[in-house]
Amino acid sequence: MSKFFKALEQAERDNVQREPLIAEEAARERVSVVPQWPEPSDEQPPVFPPPPPPRAPRPVAEATRVGFETSRIAPALLDEHLVSLQAPATAAAEQYRVLRHLVETLRNRANLQVIAVTSGGAGDGKSVTAINLAGALAQSDDARVLLADMDLRRPSIARYLALGETRPTLADALAPSGPPLRDAVVRLGRFNLSVLRAPVSAAAPYELLQSPKLEALLAEARQQYDYVVLDTPPFVPFPDCRLLAKCVDGFVLVVASNRTPRGVLAEALKAMDSEKAVGYVFNAHPMPPSTYYGDGDGRGRARPWRRNGERS
Repeated sequence: MSKFFKALEQAERDNVQREPLIAEEAARERVSVVPQWPEPSDEQPPVFPPPPPPRAPRPVAEATRVGFETSRIAPALLDEHLVSLQAPATAAAEQYRVLRHLVETLRNRANLQVIAVTSGGAGDGKSVTAINLAGALAQSDDARVLLADMDLRRPSIARYLALGETRPTLADALAPSGPPLRDAVVRLGRFNLSVLRAPVSAAAPYELLQSPKLEALLAEARQQYDYVVLDTPPFVPFPDCRLLAKCVDGFVLVVASNRTPRGVLAEALKAMDSEKAVGYVFNAHPMPPSTYYGDGDGRGRARPWRRNGERS
């Protein structure tokens, strides 16, 4: 935990010391991953694309059921920050593949299969991180990836993906006589991704997640998918993640630069099982893109990151 706070302090000092960005650069926010293993050095960690602020719902497209292509979801309907789906060849999407590599490595070494993406508080960008991670994992043609919206208090996956109010939902799947998982998901064949959406509203989210079918549902997901990415509520203000902890293999904690209070972050880390805190995503740390990839205009700079003493 101390190394993570040290990296956080260094990033904040960098923010203060940097010269003001021009307007075009200032719009380019990034996020970075500070993995639990291998331990990062004191150098600046890599940088990732930012979460968007909450957006008004876009026009929706009716989604088809599992096994059918959702061809009516046009790219223009999707949020522009979903780079793993919208622009997988860009430098921004490449950063999510770094996170994908961490997850794939832990899958092989520690059997990490069900990954919950959370944050200490609200507004840190966990939902966009969850979608982009799932999208990056699904870029492998033979990967079977499920993205499930477990945030019953403020669901957003269907809105970001323009799925509309299709049924059934997670609430239906958790009902005593609900459908099996294969009949509850929406298949986005264009992205090689399956989605389990949350209901627009749930009267008692905590009670719903206490359903005895929750463990069975996620056990079914383990059988049908290589990776299961869960978008969960913030860890600190709600008890939902504590209910889900017994069913997941690890948590990815999203932290917003200069936004997430240190006390909230410390509380989240204290409440979370340290063995399941597999990594951190550091959001909204502004810096120019890498010159190695460029960003359409060739500007930017690369920053090194060490893994086990090797320069990347």
